[in-house]
Amino acid sequence: MMNNDLLKNRKILAVDDEMDVLDILQEQFDPFEIVTANSYEDAERLLTEKPFDLALLDIMGVNGFALLGLCREKGVPAAMLTAHSITVDSVNRALELGAVSFLPKQELANIREHVIEIFEGLDQGRSHWRRLFDRLGPFFRDTLGLTWEKIGKPRNPPYIY
Repeated sequence: MMNNDLLKNRKILAVDDEMDVLDILQEQFDPFEIVTANSYEDAERLLTEKPFDLALLDIMGVNGFALLGLCREKGVPAAMLTAHSITVDSVNRALELGAVSFLPKQELANIREHVIEIFEGLDQGRSHWRRLFDRLGPFFRDTLGLTWEKIGKPRNPPYIY
């Protein structure tokens, strides 16, 4: 059972150029606070003006890796969210640039559960990556043809905020 209490008083920024994805995210996090942006510029402005507890960043269409760098500068944990950029390089890049997770859009129906797990990890000072690969290992194996061990470990441990 999900511990929805971990979402109370948390502010999430969701950035995606697809309005239907943003609509799904708003539905998944109702009644909790989620702010959406559909462009890099809007997300940049929001990150400058407001504090967030987590950012969910699309990779394509909104320059997600650049936003990941901005989130890191602002001390905002960020998870990458993608449908078309699921590659070994993008997973490793997300790890190396400090993303706290990498969520396939195919998991949107379970996004609230993933975010709760991310907050559990952040609250306990642990990375979500191992839990992600334990849960979605078959997806990554089927999609990439690789297991967690073959994808590789980042040179530095994932950034903990």
